[in-house]
Amino acid sequence: MEEIVHFDNVMLDEATVPYDVKNLLDTARQVMLNAYAPFSHFRVGAAILTEKGNVYRGCNVENASLGGTICAERGAAMASVASEGYSRFKAIAIASESEDPTPPCAICRQFLAQFTDPEVPVYLVSTSSGILKKFTFGVLMPYAFTDF
Repeated sequence: MEEIVHFDNVMLDEATVPYDVKNLLDTARQVMLNAYAPFSHFRVGAAILTEKGNVYRGCNVENASLGGTICAERGAAMASVASEGYSRFKAIAIASESEDPTPPCAICRQFLAQFTDPEVPVYLVSTSSGILKKFTFGVLMPYAFTDF
């Protein structure tokens, strides 16, 4: 049985990442600029690469009711499902302006668990500090609830 290697808070140099990862990071940074965050002023962008090879993007969209706010990660996941139906995710990139890169919130982790295997890489990048971190999804969401 092949051992799965999990990554937990691994710092990366962006100059050394493969082209597809660089493209995913650039897409997340670019879509972050479209975020609608008049309340928190905390903009986030997400890009998801599916196993079919397509990249879907999303940004956070806040709402005055707060509960109606949609996070970037869920927006990208919904775009994926709307465009190609059910598909597995191959990689995820999330960009934010915080000094330390920001992982997905708990709701987004649970939402992404429907489409993401534990060994899928999740790249977190800060647009202000340039810090790039890599996790595997199973580290961020160790006991995913996907069936009932």
